[in-house]
Amino acid sequence: MGLESVPNQSTLWRSWHKRFPVEPRSTVETAARTILIKAQNADVAVPRKPERHLPSHGDEEDESDPDDQAVLNEAATVTDHVSHVVFPAFSLDRSEGCEIHENAYWDLQTYLGLRERLAANEGARSFTYESTRERTPLDHAHREQIRDLSIEQVREMYRQAVNRLLNEVAEIEEFFRAGIVAIDITEADPFTGDRTGHEDEIIGTKEKTDEYAYQQATVQLVGNAVPIVLDARPVRKGESRLEIVEDLLDSAEEMVHADNVLMDREFDSQHVLEMLSQRGALVRRAKADADQRESPGQAVTPTRPGQDRYETGRKLHLGKNEWHETTLIYRRRANSEHDDHRQYSVFMTNCGSGHLTEYGYRWEIESGYRSIKPFMTATTSNYFGLRFFYFAFTCLLYSIWRAVDLLVQVELAGEYDHSPIVTADNTLTLLKKETGIG
Repeated sequence: MGLESVPNQSTLWRSWHKRFPVEPRSTVETAARTILIKAQNADVAVPRKPERHLPSHGDEEDESDPDDQAVLNEAATVTDHVSHVVFPAFSLDRSEGCEIHENAYWDLQTYLGLRERLAANEGARSFTYESTRERTPLDHAHREQIRDLSIEQVREMYRQAVNRLLNEVAEIEEFFRAGIVAIDITEADPFTGDRTGHEDEIIGTKEKTDEYAYQQATVQLVGNAVPIVLDARPVRKGESRLEIVEDLLDSAEEMVHADNVLMDREFDSQHVLEMLSQRGALVRRAKADADQRESPGQAVTPTRPGQDRYETGRKLHLGKNEWHETTLIYRRRANSEHDDHRQYSVFMTNCGSGHLTEYGYRWEIESGYRSIKPFMTATTSNYFGLRFFYFAFTCLLYSIWRAVDLLVQVELAGEYDHSPIVTADNTLTLLKKETGIG
């Protein structure tokens, strides 16, 4: 660069914008982002901007933590802004001149998420009376418009909406704790109707019972990052776990830098591990119990009884004389009643046991499902696309809530605590006002 002394900020700016071609700048940005993520995941202070001095418990009363009213006031401002940014990503293929504005459909769908397990027919009737709009869609019209959307259209709109949401939090220092994602599959309540013609969509349950259910897969930020659901997809009969993971990770990596992937034993596939390793991602996933066999005659059984934790190398057979090197980590279960292989939990990874504690972050995606499901629109329909839309839109409401909470915390307290100070109910109530209700 031809610099003879330590450059000042203006010199650095000119050099960066005028002398660096696009490709080297991208490389530097990727490297810097990786360093930042690694440092913050290891709780090493690497500030991106001057630290803010926060009030301590002994400070004056006017410098105390924000009270409930201050939180709600700030949440109202943030929610108003975020909703106007995110919701325009959704659109219906409607002709011009329709009497009911398109936004009324998204308002109704948001309204359906305001009460637990509210069905479209009951919700549409209530929405007609509570909305300030002159015309609102009836339940059958709403369902017909949603059913006209293909699953790919819904997924594309969802990704656009999440990208808009990420752009709102991208400059917040706390957002750059991203780097760890979890992938999992959740299922709806058991389906008790007629599956005829829908056998590839209403598939068996994860617990291998005689029941059937719709299943959806998601990829979500976990760890120190704000837990935003980056993408969602339905699960069909015959799809491999490799296909599902690859699809979701492709979407996630278009939005964030993901160098750690967490999964449970449901994704216990050597081909999944090989694919992720080829991408350069660190993988941690729970494995089957210690007496599970990788292949006929290859027992996975602890050989060092008495140890609380140890690791051992393992070659996984990929087929066609191809093998993948991996590591099995055995960890003794606390207060286990057994003294044989059953006392161990087994994890598979392409890195050492030093980061095994990060696997605990995977439970955040389970926690997210528990928050998401109660606000899904209730339906008995067996229409695959409609079911998926209801799930995806609720994932978006959840992500908006968590993003609003991040922005409010940083604005009022100057830092982000993973425990929300803005509740889901707060956010949904504020979104209710945005729909022109109340």
